[in-house]
Amino acid sequence: MTTSDLSSHTPMMQQYLKIKAEHPDILLFYRMGDFYELFFEDAVRAAGLLDITLTRRGQSGGEPIPMAGVPVHAAESYLARLVRQGESVALCEQVGDPATTKGPVARKVVRIVTPGTVTDEALLEERRENLLVCLKVRGEHTGLAILDLASGRFQVQELKGEEPLLGELERLQPAELLIPEDMRLPGPERSGIRRLAPWHFETETARTLLTRQLGTRDLAGFGCDQMPLAIGAAGALLHYAQQTQKTALPHIDGLGVLRRDEGIILDAATRRNLELTTNLSGGRDHTLAQVLDQTVTAMGSRLLCRWLHQPLRDRQILKGRHGAIRMLVDTRAFEQLQPQLHRIGDLERILTRVALGSARPRDLATLRDSLAELPTLQDILHPLRAVRLRELAEAIDDHPQVVALLQQAVIDQPPVLIRDGGVIAQGYDAELDELRTLSENADQFLLDLEQRERKRTGIHNLKVAYNRVHGYYIEISRGQSDRAPEDYTRRQTLKGAERFITPELKQFEDKVLSARERALAREKQLYEALLTRLHDPLPALRRSAEALAELDVLASLAERADHLDFTAPELTDQPGLHIEGGRHPVVEQVLDEPFVPNDLTLDSKRRMLVVTGPNMGGKSTYMRQAALIVLMAHVGSFVPAKQARIGPVDRIFTRVGASDDLASGRSTFMVEMTEAANILNHATEHSLVLMDEIGRGTSTFDGLSLALACAEHLATRNRAFCLFATHYFELTALPEQYPTIANVHIDAMEHGDRIVFLHAVKAGPANQSYGLHVAALAGVPKGVIRRARQHLNALEQHSLNSSAGPQMSLFCPPVDHGMDDEEDPETPDPVSLALRTAVDELDPDGMTPREALVALYRLKELAALLQE
Repeated sequence: MTTSDLSSHTPMMQQYLKIKAEHPDILLFYRMGDFYELFFEDAVRAAGLLDITLTRRGQSGGEPIPMAGVPVHAAESYLARLVRQGESVALCEQVGDPATTKGPVARKVVRIVTPGTVTDEALLEERRENLLVCLKVRGEHTGLAILDLASGRFQVQELKGEEPLLGELERLQPAELLIPEDMRLPGPERSGIRRLAPWHFETETARTLLTRQLGTRDLAGFGCDQMPLAIGAAGALLHYAQQTQKTALPHIDGLGVLRRDEGIILDAATRRNLELTTNLSGGRDHTLAQVLDQTVTAMGSRLLCRWLHQPLRDRQILKGRHGAIRMLVDTRAFEQLQPQLHRIGDLERILTRVALGSARPRDLATLRDSLAELPTLQDILHPLRAVRLRELAEAIDDHPQVVALLQQAVIDQPPVLIRDGGVIAQGYDAELDELRTLSENADQFLLDLEQRERKRTGIHNLKVAYNRVHGYYIEISRGQSDRAPEDYTRRQTLKGAERFITPELKQFEDKVLSARERALAREKQLYEALLTRLHDPLPALRRSAEALAELDVLASLAERADHLDFTAPELTDQPGLHIEGGRHPVVEQVLDEPFVPNDLTLDSKRRMLVVTGPNMGGKSTYMRQAALIVLMAHVGSFVPAKQARIGPVDRIFTRVGASDDLASGRSTFMVEMTEAANILNHATEHSLVLMDEIGRGTSTFDGLSLALACAEHLATRNRAFCLFATHYFELTALPEQYPTIANVHIDAMEHGDRIVFLHAVKAGPANQSYGLHVAALAGVPKGVIRRARQHLNALEQHSLNSSAGPQMSLFCPPVDHGMDDEEDPETPDPVSLALRTAVDELDPDGMTPREALVALYRLKELAALLQE
């Protein structure tokens, strides 16, 4: 539909098409009475997205008009569905007065709802940040700006290279991504991308826009004055946010600078492989966040997720968090704090809606009730002497003046919306009280008037009534009408009655009919003024919200430390990693049996461990738990270990598993090699590297060669602390050539065709891979397993036969071995030996409860296997 010639359209459709032309790429919700209507292509598109009826409304320009609509009172639910699908919507409201307007009532777009700029409670996920991100690229450098409009958090950074950018996008998971029209975005396909004209990113224009928003002469005070790409991205982002909200953004009053060297760097693959907040299937189950998140506020939950994705290197901050958690555990104060914090609403987002003027009555009630809980919270915090807890208590404050204002202004249980009134409390405004009294007492006045008029006139069937057409009137039967007093003025004649009006009733009518409208208008005026009055204390209130969120996270981590037997890590300046009795925090929670803890030591003399053992034996779990323990320590959490001593760490790398990247045309092996190349090019002597089954995506000899070369490079060039899991037993010879490499294996035990996974890490290499046993556990038919064993024997024999010619077949003919599957009665039973050893080593007095539980479970397993 074009707007080049609007003369053939109706006046209303002319108005619609002019407004639609200003927003061609997004859906236009055009207000008509109690509905938002969509027309033409928008209607067809919305009908499909929302599963609503597509109809036609007459004709315009000689063509039928496709139309679809949603009720205004239910618009939020439809907006939420559209936003979740990545759509944007322009809300076009009636701004004129229909009673005084000839032709179409004046309308304008008052707000644009986009996936990255929503602030309404109904449109947001409660425990997930909703981020708007903007990029400006020049060569291999990228300026990146991040805005959480719902909280006002505004940050920038500059990056060099594709890998850091992909890592940040993986961390942020933006709801909407703004990029220049001509930019090629690296990595997998993404939803929510919006391309803007290049002039939006002009640095000097952006600098002017930012200083005006922040109320400063320049950006030097924010530490980003010499970051032109980041400034360009931030300016484009801020302009976009202002254009969508159609209002000032007073809560955006600061600009933070993110620097990669301030935290432990995690690339995109590592964030995915460690399943910090999202599992490999895209859900939240069985993630580190799910285990650690016992927060009782939504803002606390969001902060915890930010912490998990931004592990810090600042020892002072980390020691402050560790000290706070220790204090909360030792005093059991978390048990008092959590129920109290549970009464606190999502202040972070409520205060944003206050700043934007979109807060609803129940937002203010939640703000009032939450602030009223702060004195009790302060009483709990007062005796706690940990430095960080004292700082948080000071930042939280009590805000008695704000509480008093809201208690005076807003009723206890206000309605959802201000439009129907009944929000402002009695006694807050004398004019409003008078108008309400007049409106509410109308019925009693009419009863009193009716009694007085009956007595005055002597007409006992006289009645005072009201209808919408004629207003208030006094009705007298036709037979009694000649007895009407002189001050009665005839208003209407009916078949059996006459209706009159008196000066007193007319005066009352004028007051009452306007009283409700004037009361509602006055209440809306008072409500808007109340939101404005809350702007002054907003900065202090926002600091309190941030402190409450952090207190919630610390209380949650304290509860987890107490309930899951976590201990405080020791962060040292001595390079290396010493973990005693380490456990995987997530796997431990999903197992039915006790988790087997294991030790890990890496230092200057032992920088790499070659980890061997059976599939399903626990190699990946052992490796990942090391990375998660290091990460948790640098988040500020206690860790799942008996003891953990951790030296400086700058990055964590993982090369664990791989799959085809079909969107980019990359095979599994290409993905594997790309991740390996990133590690080999960037790991340092302070990095922790997990390499799992490198080289398995290609032929045996190619894979083995690559695995050997990667291990050697990591040991000699990068000198990183590394756990290198492999099924290539040739790698177990590396310690003979490189003294900083050692072998460990995950223990398992064979019993006939069965295998028992002991999950214990032992020194030295494994003696076999137990692949056929694992295949049997997976349900591969026994005949296939027997045949595989015959092929395995032939392959091993060929490998040992140095005189075998090149033409020798590696495949053996089928052989019936008769009793091959029987145990040799002369061979010592390894299960019996292991059972006797386990009984001898059982020492309940010298074991912790956890160690005794693991040992008893192992005895039960071995006994059951022996019985079979």
